[in-house]
Amino acid sequence: MIRLRVLGVLPDTAGSSVNVPGTPLLSSPNSGLSISDQAIPELDITYFFTANLAAELILGVTSHHVSGNGALTGLDIGKAWLLPPTLTLQYHFTDFGPLKPYVGAGINYTVFFNQSAANTSLAGLSVTDLNIKNQFGAAVQFGFDYMLDRHWGLNFDVKKLWLRPEYSATLNNAIAVTGRAHIDPWLVSGGVAYKF
Repeated sequence: MIRLRVLGVLPDTAGSSVNVPGTPLLSSPNSGLSISDQAIPELDITYFFTANLAAELILGVTSHHVSGNGALTGLDIGKAWLLPPTLTLQYHFTDFGPLKPYVGAGINYTVFFNQSAANTSLAGLSVTDLNIKNQFGAAVQFGFDYMLDRHWGLNFDVKKLWLRPEYSATLNNAIAVTGRAHIDPWLVSGGVAYKF
């Protein structure tokens, strides 16, 4: 089965940490990170081992803007592109006629690329370098296909990823900043499915 969907990426950044050495007023818990939501087209490929068991791979790239919150509210940190291939093992329920619900669990590996610091000033502070490390994370999902005929159907899917990469940044070309970004996104999607 292949599916073409519109995917909403909704980060949940509560718990992100910021460590500015020697400056506790700018460090957590006084400050944290905000990461923008995004909507993108997404393709997934599902292979059925049996009528009930399948593996799904989702493919897509997304760009996100990072900014500060708390004591760093208004500070533009930068942006990064994410390539987050996610592989899940699914169980499909087959006792509901054209409605085919499923649940799944698996693993995600997110690659961060085209990272760039904002280089814009706020109260004399400017992020001049940004590096987010690639990261593995766990994934769970639930969703359903509603089959219109033997081949075509509609799909709705929700995934939760636990994605908490380490990052480093530089303020004013001199001050090293480190932390962990709790991205932990919800992936909410809907689209069309074609089953071979």
